[in-house]
Amino acid sequence: MSPDSSPAKPRSTAPDALRGTVRRLGAKPRTPSEHGLPKPELEQAEFRFGGVNGDYNLYRQTQKGGDPEMAILLIPEETLAELRAEGWPVRPGDLGENVLTSGIPYDALTPRRRVRLGAAVVETAKPCDPCDNLYLLPYVGLPRGPAFLKAMLGRRGWYARVVREGTVRRGDPVVVEPASSASASHLERGVLAKD
Repeated sequence: MSPDSSPAKPRSTAPDALRGTVRRLGAKPRTPSEHGLPKPELEQAEFRFGGVNGDYNLYRQTQKGGDPEMAILLIPEETLAELRAEGWPVRPGDLGENVLTSGIPYDALTPRRRVRLGAAVVETAKPCDPCDNLYLLPYVGLPRGPAFLKAMLGRRGWYARVVREGTVRRGDPVVVEPASSASASHLERGVLAKD
């Protein structure tokens, strides 16, 4: 077979990309008189440029003008396990995450990392700072609030903007692209858009 007639090989992900799994998806619609925690579980979610379809984040909408860099909140399930080992009975959805991942270390999520989640692509923007809304969790409250916020420093998750809209399902693969790929803004318009 000549080189010109050989079958096309599928594009592979860079060897230093990190791989994991979507363990849980969450969203909570705007509900008067209710706070956004915890986020109920979804089997699948439609990721749109404005966030997860059907999800409402009061802080992002009212205080941040719907900031697209805060469209999605990602947290590794390993972080929840660490908190539980420290005595905080954190359950999936309690921290307001839209995506709970498995197999992706927290420190791999740095600014401007491209993350493929099923058919969607997001780009991490900034860490989510712990806020006093976490006091509303039944195992926190006012007496334990300051200690919980301290425990959450540097572990509340990462906000991300949606770069490519798409459907994400529980169990879908998660691929964190190498840092050099994440900063290449032309990548989404070229190679990623063709996947």
